Amino acid sequence: MTALPTPPADQPDADRPAPADATGEPARDKTPPPRTTGSGQRHPVDEVPPAGRLVAGGLQHVAASYAGVVAPPLVIGAAVGLSTAQTTFLVGAALFTAGIATLLQTIGFWKVGARMPFVNGVSFAGVAPVLALADGQADKRDALPVVFGAVMVAGALGFLLAPYFCRLVRFFPPVVSGTVITLIGLTLLPVAFGWIQGGHPERPATGTGLWLAGATLVAVLVLRRVLRGFLQQIAILLGMVVGTLLAVPAGAVDTSATRHAALVGFPEPFHFGTPHIQLSAVVSMCILMLVCMTESTADMLALGEIVGRPADEKVIAGGLRADTLGSAVSPVFNGFANSAFAQNIGLVAITGVRSRFTVAACGLMFVGLGLSPAFASLIALVPQPVLGGAGLVLFGTVAASGVGVLLKAGLDRGDNLLIAAVSLGMGMIPVVSRTFYAGDTVPETVKTVLNSGVSAGCLTAVLLNLAFHHLGRGGGNAGPPRVAEGEKPMI
Repeated sequence: MTALPTPPADQPDADRPAPADATGEPARDKTPPPRTTGSGQRHPVDEVPPAGRLVAGGLQHVAASYAGVVAPPLVIGAAVGLSTAQTTFLVGAALFTAGIATLLQTIGFWKVGARMPFVNGVSFAGVAPVLALADGQADKRDALPVVFGAVMVAGALGFLLAPYFCRLVRFFPPVVSGTVITLIGLTLLPVAFGWIQGGHPERPATGTGLWLAGATLVAVLVLRRVLRGFLQQIAILLGMVVGTLLAVPAGAVDTSATRHAALVGFPEPFHFGTPHIQLSAVVSMCILMLVCMTESTADMLALGEIVGRPADEKVIAGGLRADTLGSAVSPVFNGFANSAFAQNIGLVAITGVRSRFTVAACGLMFVGLGLSPAFASLIALVPQPVLGGAGLVLFGTVAASGVGVLLKAGLDRGDNLLIAAVSLGMGMIPVVSRTFYAGDTVPETVKTVLNSGVSAGCLTAVLLNLAFHHLGRGGGNAGPPRVAEGEKPMI
């Protein structure tokens, strides 16, 4: 696998400890991230690729994140009793709003947007709270206006909270950020397994599913090995094309979605009714928004290490503003809460294409797919086992990136080893056992946090880091120096 470009020569020495802040943590640079490299050239994140590469790279990000965008509205639509036509409308709205949120994140305006190669889409963490709210309605079909109203309020409050929430970044030294990045990859791997099982995790994988996933995986690895230059960068996309073509004679390509799809269909504002403000729903969505902001912060730290522009408070604040503004606007077009998609971090790491404009092209494509159900249905032709084979590469790469950061955190010290071990264990509980917190013992508000492996592991790592490195020690044992600015984990 091709190594990512080395950081500029003028970056700080990784072996030199950074000055500590008031909490005892190594201080993170508060200056804005550099827009140029040490040689005076534009940073790869800000480079605009040629049109052909821009389109191909954007399409690759669409293919990697499409299933994640459409899955939540499909689940919610079925749960609240929507018809097939209404569920299709909900999926189109999710694609449209994901495109808007991605453009806010990559291009941005004013202080909105991390201006990093991030795809934003519907957060799957919001499915459980939405279904709980639906169960509390006399008619489940009345739940959507209540949910939309609550998401708008929670998004607005999150937008106001963003410049304060971002200050938590100083509590993410390498032992914490490495643990969280590893958890992001590990918690995504079951998604790939579920795709291989055809979207039915409770059932064993079929022979066809295993064969298609394996063929796609082999195709990606072979193409990555033998191709060079731009073709090597889009090996994931080419591998999925190969897998889909192999699925045609196997009868695994479902074309039913394309037969009756309209060519043009704009997501009518407030299609499901005027949003309602219900206090209990607002509280539930505000908790969800905090969970999404925590996960997005972890994602930005992970991507910042990979692209060679570590995320500081200013970048994280801009990214959180994009998340929350996108969430507040999304219900107008019948969408749900949005957050950064970790799926695409692995794609950036593998391809080495760090341009945010490539992901902005993905955002434009999502908007186009939301406006054209017919084109959106073409993306749905890719069988889920094919996505699963590619997902093993994408999500495994994220986990490996986190291990690379942990290796720099000094796990030979017992304190850091315990922090990583316990945090990984806590984060994996909801991954390996979805019913672990299903009883009445744990309050519903706490379940929202604990049922997210990334949030549970992140919270555990932060608290243990404070306990071992600060409380009772005067901040004098804050652990090894952090990864130097611009240094990336080994892939």
